[in-house]
Amino acid sequence: MSDTVFARIISGDLPCAKVYEDERIFAFMDAGQVNPGHVIVASRQPYPTLMEADALTAAALMTAAWKIARAVEKAFQAPGITVLQANRAAGWQTVPHLHLHVLARHANDGVQLVWPRKNPDLEALKVLASRIRIED
Repeated sequence: MSDTVFARIISGDLPCAKVYEDERIFAFMDAGQVNPGHVIVASRQPYPTLMEADALTAAALMTAAWKIARAVEKAFQAPGITVLQANRAAGWQTVPHLHLHVLARHANDGVQLVWPRKNPDLEALKVLASRIRIED
């Protein structure tokens, strides 16, 4: 098993405040709570990123996030939920273990995500789309 902090939490070597677990997924409160109700949802298997994971684990990750998001929304009376999944350093991933964040959101909570839109025209979008090949 990988020696990431998440792998050590999942194996029980490090303590955590567990929220959920099943055969593929382990979820716990993020120690660096951005807002109360900030949960890490991680794969038990230490895949470095989403792209290395198998399809069943990827689906299980989103199913668990869905369950947890609904529970966080209710428990923390959150008017919004952000689900964030990042891959590799250029994609903002800081722990090389497949995971996502479920984050309770409130108006003016100080959390920001910069999203600099480029707004290409439809023809440029069609060219970009033609480069993407989905493989099973």
